[in-house]
Amino acid sequence: MDVLSLIGIILAFVAILGGNYLEGGHVGALVNGPAALIVIGGTLGAAFLQAPVHVLKRSGVVIRWIFLPPKIDLLGGIARVVSWSMTARKEGLLGLESVADLEQDDYARKGLQLLVDGAEPEAIRSILEVDLYTQEGRDIQAAKVFESMGGYAPTIGIIGAVMGLIHVMGNLADPSKLGSGIAVAFVATIYGVGFANLLLLPIASKIKAVALRQSRYREMLLEGILSIAEGENPRSIELKLQGFMD
Repeated sequence: MDVLSLIGIILAFVAILGGNYLEGGHVGALVNGPAALIVIGGTLGAAFLQAPVHVLKRSGVVIRWIFLPPKIDLLGGIARVVSWSMTARKEGLLGLESVADLEQDDYARKGLQLLVDGAEPEAIRSILEVDLYTQEGRDIQAAKVFESMGGYAPTIGIIGAVMGLIHVMGNLADPSKLGSGIAVAFVATIYGVGFANLLLLPIASKIKAVALRQSRYREMLLEGILSIAEGENPRSIELKLQGFMD
């Protein structure tokens, strides 16, 4: 679990609510159903209008990366590639067939199978690069759903504020109705700006960072597999792949 994400969310909301309390406010003043409906419903509606169904589905999958990112072990990956190269040196490329059958990573398994099939290095690069860039693009598009929601939320908060003020102006003769309208006006703005900057935009950036790290891991596998195909020394392969380390 990514503890930093949890700490970040808790710290952000504690800071906002704590500051409100120190200024003499209370939490109840920030709870407003109509304002939440306007901001959350409007933001989701805009996102649904913007993104295709497959992108929305992917965004629903990758959001779990905020707390449960996929395990990306670059050092372990380098060790695996080196072991593959040693197997290929001792037993030939066909010796990797049993390794490919046991491989859990789909990307690595495809690369190993291409080696076993005797594909040329350029063909291997072409095939694996398509997979790499397609997956990266899919994940970045999913992250942009949250990024776009972070752009819509403050504006929709302003819409909520204007609606609240319209309600206030329409009830100037009835002071009992002024409070709810003013509350919606100000709380909707807080919700819009708060959701965007405390949740949506950081979520988008976190998903992009994980997607790019996954791509770097696959690039490392790609270079390693190509090096094996070209018959490079295992030690040389290890030194080359260490350049992918943080």
